[in-house]
Amino acid sequence: MNILGISCYYHDAAAVLLQEGELVAAAEEERFSRMKHDHTFPKYAIEFCLRQGGIAAEDLDYVVFYEKPLEKFERILSTTLAGFPRTWSVFRESMITWFNEKLWIKGHILGQLPISADRLLFVDHHLSHASSSFFASPYREAAILTVDGVGEWTTTTVGRASADWDGNGSNQINLFSEVRFPHSLGLMYSAFTAFLGFRVNNGEYKVMGMAPYGTADRVEDVYKVLRVGPDGAFNLNMDYFSFHRSTRRTFSSKFEDLFGQPRVHDSVFFTPTTHPQRDHPDWDDATADINQHYANIAASVQRVTEDTLLKMVEYAYRESGMKNLCLSGGVALNSVANGRIMRESSFESVFVQPAPGDSGGALGAALYVYHVLLGKPRKFVQEHGYWGQDYGVEEVVSAMDAVGVTYSRLDDDEAVAQAMASDLVAGKVISVARGRFEWGPRALGNRSIMADPRRADMKEIVNTKIKFREPFRPFAPAILEDRAEEFYELSDAGKMYPLRYMLAVYKAREGKRESIPAVTHSGGTGRLQTVRKEWNPLYYRVIEIFGDKTGVPVVLNTSFNLRGEPIVNTPADALSTFSRSGIDSLYLGDFVIRK
Repeated sequence: MNILGISCYYHDAAAVLLQEGELVAAAEEERFSRMKHDHTFPKYAIEFCLRQGGIAAEDLDYVVFYEKPLEKFERILSTTLAGFPRTWSVFRESMITWFNEKLWIKGHILGQLPISADRLLFVDHHLSHASSSFFASPYREAAILTVDGVGEWTTTTVGRASADWDGNGSNQINLFSEVRFPHSLGLMYSAFTAFLGFRVNNGEYKVMGMAPYGTADRVEDVYKVLRVGPDGAFNLNMDYFSFHRSTRRTFSSKFEDLFGQPRVHDSVFFTPTTHPQRDHPDWDDATADINQHYANIAASVQRVTEDTLLKMVEYAYRESGMKNLCLSGGVALNSVANGRIMRESSFESVFVQPAPGDSGGALGAALYVYHVLLGKPRKFVQEHGYWGQDYGVEEVVSAMDAVGVTYSRLDDDEAVAQAMASDLVAGKVISVARGRFEWGPRALGNRSIMADPRRADMKEIVNTKIKFREPFRPFAPAILEDRAEEFYELSDAGKMYPLRYMLAVYKAREGKRESIPAVTHSGGTGRLQTVRKEWNPLYYRVIEIFGDKTGVPVVLNTSFNLRGEPIVNTPADALSTFSRSGIDSLYLGDFVIRK
């Protein structure tokens, strides 16, 4: 049984392949097309999935799309007509897009893939989100929470799910509560993202990174635009927003009256909290003060988002009667909120799909068809995130020879690990492109940049000289799973799935923060990644050797890409990024290239 899942035309196009209910391949289109957040038909991702599964398109039993386009079109048509004439620009732009492309998704897919129409299926957007998390989790039953911008009509769902592992029962997902457009926690957060000078659907994590440098002193004002009940049910005061009637602005003039002038995109950012010594090269008191104002707004909307999610989670706990929670949707990328849910909610265990946004919908749609529509028992648990493409020795050597770099080959994995750890101890910034690339937006050791977390200056070096991005952006501490509890305020790390995928923030323990300053964010926190030997033996060994040499079993990990570019995929991508940055060493397959 070969099932291909597809998501595209909105955000982060992707494809996945299931064979007999097991995940074989998963990739976002941007990794191949090199267009960040590529939303177009995932032609290259599909081709990769078929190659990885050793099949042709003719061998597919089903192709599944992650939402129902006609229902989405109905929502756009009815809401824009209801708001006419103020919604004229949205209506015009939407109709052009839909009649050129999105309304013909069924025909386009059938034109690209040699399958009959009865083998092409469509799954509701939030059911795809729910399935992507639950049917990849280790649970027999769980509560469900999905939160994103908007699907067809729905923006948030709460439900429960149960799984048949033995072939004696049935697989069910029941989403019993929902919030509908235009009321959306994801769209509210995106409006604040735009107000704070970042790109919508791209910069939300920057708001999360800015928030710790602010004080949440505008919470009462945020609650003027978002009304939240004790059970987490919410609605937006639409007077403050314009995303429902404008293609260019997400917030209204009334929003600006409340929060002030929007921050200019890409403007320099420093505050008394980012630079307590006032040592930024462009330091200016007036600029610092206005930036502090923006940081305070970021802190406030982040706090309100976390508190709202916690209310939703407690409602899900009470109504579902479950002890496990599966969380998905784009808002599930808010790792600070995830950490609070894991620590503070009544649930015993939480699972977050490592690609919780639209790309993960491709996985969820395929899993939903296999388990619910076809009634097949469960067998797959997503224990790791390495589902992308790998490259062999010939491809690596060909890429290196094509650009004329000098390289040397290392004898085996132990030699690679020893060399990488030695470089890190020596203060070098290294990069690695080895094995299958990761599924989702986080680099988890196979397409990563790494550095010594003990050096306080390493954060600025990597941000400004290598990644070319905002200096307030944090880096992840990658730590051996069996040592995580020594350094962070957590317990039973082996059962905490979100930590494997760099999807939860925890505080470093007192007495340990000083030893890892480059990966400790303001407030003493870190968005850590726990590493187990079974998932990635080389990565584990590098951290283990570094720990033996330094007493710190932690490395700084960030994605192997430059600002505005997707994470690298091919050897050629890795070589190009390496050549255009200040990275000292590139570990490409079994080879090392040094500057």
